[in-house]
Order: sequence, then C-alpha cells, then structure tokens
Amino acid sequence: MQYIITAPTAINYTVELPASKSISNRALIISALAGGGKLPANLSDCDDTEVIVNALRDNPETIDIKAAGTAMRFMTAYLSVTEGEHTITGTERMRHRPIGVLVDALRFIGADIAYAGEEGFPPLRIKGKKLRGGEMHIKGNVSSQYISALLMVGPKLEGGLELHLEGEIISRPYIDLTLWTMKEFGADAEWTGVNVITVKAKPYTERNYFIENDWSAASYWYEMMAINANTDDKLTLKGLHDGSKQGDSIARYLFSLLGVKTSFKEGGNGLPGDVCLKYSGHSVARLEYDFISCPDLAQTFVATCVAKNVPFHFTGLQTLKIKETDRIEALKTEMRKLGYVLEDRDGKELLWDGARCKPEKDNPLDIAIDTYEDHRMALAFAPMSLSRNYMRVNNPHVVTKSYPHYWENLVDAGFEITEEQ
Repeated sequence: MQYIITAPTAINYTVELPASKSISNRALIISALAGGGKLPANLSDCDDTEVIVNALRDNPETIDIKAAGTAMRFMTAYLSVTEGEHTITGTERMRHRPIGVLVDALRFIGADIAYAGEEGFPPLRIKGKKLRGGEMHIKGNVSSQYISALLMVGPKLEGGLELHLEGEIISRPYIDLTLWTMKEFGADAEWTGVNVITVKAKPYTERNYFIENDWSAASYWYEMMAINANTDDKLTLKGLHDGSKQGDSIARYLFSLLGVKTSFKEGGNGLPGDVCLKYSGHSVARLEYDFISCPDLAQTFVATCVAKNVPFHFTGLQTLKIKETDRIEALKTEMRKLGYVLEDRDGKELLWDGARCKPEKDNPLDIAIDTYEDHRMALAFAPMSLSRNYMRVNNPHVVTKSYPHYWENLVDAGFEITEEQ
C-alpha cells in the first residue's frame, strides 16, 4: 500500500498528540512491579505499548512482542524477577536485534534465561525467580533500554542494585527518565557518582499516574512548521510540560535554530498544558549537533534540513544501525531517490553539504519512499511534502508503532492523503 500526501499551503491546527510511549512503557512495568492494581492514565495506544499491556494482562506462556524493541528489553528483565515460565519472541527483524548484553547482565545476578534460537538474540526462555542484587558493571554505550530494564527491576533485587556504567554513556536522558518514573512510584534510585546509579531494595508504591503526551511525536509538527516557513502559521500541541523529563523535548531548542518559536501554557494541578508553535522567519545557514542523547530525533532533523536546504553535520548516531532498521543506510538510500547525497562516517555520523544527484524518477510523483518497517521513516518523510508539494510513502501503516493517528491528524490539519495499492 502507498499513500500520496499532498501538502496544504498553510498550517493552523490544534494537535491531540499521542501519549508518551517512553513513559507509558516504563510506567506499565513499574506499576506491575508495584502490584499491578492501577493502570496509568492516558496510556499510549501505540503498538509498542499495546504488546506490554496484553502481556501483563493475559500472562501467556509465549509472549509475542512483535517489533517492539522496548518491550523486548523491559519484559525480559520483568519476567526474570516475576514468578512463572515464559518464552518471549517477536518479528523476524526482532529475532536479529541483539539482546546478549542484557541477558548476560541478568544472568550475572542469577536470572534463569536460555536462548531458544540463535545465541545472543531472541527468542528467550525465562524462568522468573527472586534475584540477588549487588554491584554490576555494564558498558555505558549500549542501548539505554538495557540499562533502564535493569534499573526498573532494581527495587525487587535482594540488596538492591549498584550499577556502574563504564566509558561513554549514550542516551543519558532516557536513563534519567527511567529514574524519574521510578521515583514517581516511590523508588529510592539516583546517580551516586559520575557513572554510578544506586537503587535501594525499597518496594514500589501503587499510585494513580497520568502520562504526559509524546515529545517525539511533537517533533514532526515542529518539522512541518520549519519546512513550511510561514510566519502566519500556528500550531498548538496538547498535553506537554515545560521542563519535561522526556529526552526528545530537546527538539524545542534545536528547532529554534531552524526558525520555530515555542511558548507554553501550563495545565492546572500539575497536569501538562499546551505548546504554541510559530515560525520566526530566521534560520541558521548550517546545523551541527551531537544526537548521542536523542538518536530518535535524527531522522526528523535530516529530513527538515534537506527540505530547508540547510547543510548539516550530525554525530552520535551509532545506535541507529540497531533500531527497527539500519537508519543511516535507510536515510542515505531514500534521500538519494529524491536527489540528495548524504555521507556517513564510521556508522556514527551523517553529513550533507548540499550535494545533489539525479532523482530516481523524472516525475517526482513517481518516487516512493520505503519505510523499512520503521515508523520514524514514515513520520519524518511525510512533512517533506510541504517542500515538494507531495510525497509518496510505502507501507504507511508502520506509524502505528508509535503514533497511530498520525495520518488522521495530517488530514485534519489540511493535508490530502490518497491511498493506492
């Protein structure tokens, strides 16, 4: 299936953003470890969260988390400390995404985990039991989801957990988000050294919990404002905090360099409020940034800069190769179709100096962007229709992984979407 996306000339819209997937997935695991009596409010309705909800509710012997990498990592740790025997598996791509670092760490504290297929990869057979805690060392440049998975089960370990992160620490904001969510449920967990996190064996407390909306989803609306570059446009994004703990909230500062101004109206009683976006008319001529702490924003900014003809040099992208697809290669391939030549260095950097090539097709409407079963490819490329008038996207339903109502929101905002088989 394909969508042909035709862009409006102006954007004036109030967006009901999806709830944060990152907070939802953490809050679900922590709530279950606290006793599971109260589901958090305003849960994300995306695929990645739904598989966790179903697994916790139904407790099947075989848990299929489909393409949800976060669910694989978090559920592996959760099942290791929870009584019962399970097999956890996923899609073909998931069965080729590494998990050995997390399995080795859990085995170190006594977890009973066996590989049901290829060593180092899902599926896994897990027998849950009480695990010992203590001191553990793990490299800081592994996926932050491994680290978050270990931290969240820390209060359930005998003696708690003292986690030493060795070397460079990537995606630190996601680790901080985990610690913040844990504290919201009564955990005693904090940085006790430059590279040391201590989690005490203090049980979680059940509570009512309301989840903020998703800053990652917000980034695509920032992208639209930056690309359309119309000072009369206005977007209102619902359900976000000024000072959010979500790492991707850094988008508000980065997009200010590309001309998008942000103002906040906080909600009452500690609830999130509204964000208003306007285009200032001023943008940098070149953008350089290290995405080591927010790699999920990389596709958004690559697409934005290319559409605005802003050369860039982005670093800290080493985790992009082990996401839903190899995002560096996917970006290079799809941008070349459109006539833009990106350069990568050592799988860690992407550069564009304005280099062009002949587009894949003479008629721009005939060029179709492949999404590689990666939601962020569809989410980031669709707004480029504002600079090209239209965009053709293959397998557009991949957005359900994180933003199920994205296309509906675009239509409501004035985009025209035509479906072709």
